[in-house]
Amino acid sequence: MKFYAVSDLHMCSKGSKPMDIFGAKWENYLEKIFADWNAKVTDDDVVLIGGDISWAMDLPEALEDIATLCPLKGKKVLIRGNHDYWWKSISKIRNSLPDGFYALQNDCVKFGNKIICGTRGWCVEGSPDFKEQDRKIYLREAERLKLAMIAANKIREENDELICLIHYPPFNVRRENSLFTDNFEKNGVAKVVYGHLHGKECRTDLKIVKNGVEYFLTSCDQADNKLTFITE
Repeated sequence: MKFYAVSDLHMCSKGSKPMDIFGAKWENYLEKIFADWNAKVTDDDVVLIGGDISWAMDLPEALEDIATLCPLKGKKVLIRGNHDYWWKSISKIRNSLPDGFYALQNDCVKFGNKIICGTRGWCVEGSPDFKEQDRKIYLREAERLKLAMIAANKIREENDELICLIHYPPFNVRRENSLFTDNFEKNGVAKVVYGHLHGKECRTDLKIVKNGVEYFLTSCDQADNKLTFITE
């Protein structure tokens, strides 16, 4: 069983939000991602999708976009991104998702000896876009990560590996610790998958190791519209 990841699919089956207006990396990007997906993933594998899944404003429209992923192999684990406005009632989402899809919110899912947990996250202190009004959301998301970690530790067994899926980068551009990274380190998280970052100006190393935790940036345009191998 192999684990891959991709973030920021920004799907829009109605065609009202074309992504190629943001540059050449977004031209036919979904076709490129799906081709790479089909070349790598088997039915036994797991693909982590790190938020900003669909531009839809409501669940029925989002499900049209998610249906695009159904023919692709592997189990799919989703978290919410900042543009997933359709993501409201987690119970409705879970009841509506096709087989083989898992939505995370304040909890976790386990495959073999790998436990996947996560939350959306938020911009952190020291980020250029962090304002005082962000503090409340930042603290709330940190609490949600704690709940997810509590759920993971309840089912964690010896030799299990803990992987966290988060949409926002869990550190600022100087990669200073945050409430998110402190939680990862405290709970022995092995790997963290994140997205959200786009454009030439952002700091976009695709993989770094910080205090023993491996961090993978999987925004599709930054990862050359390919899935990132995480572990097996």
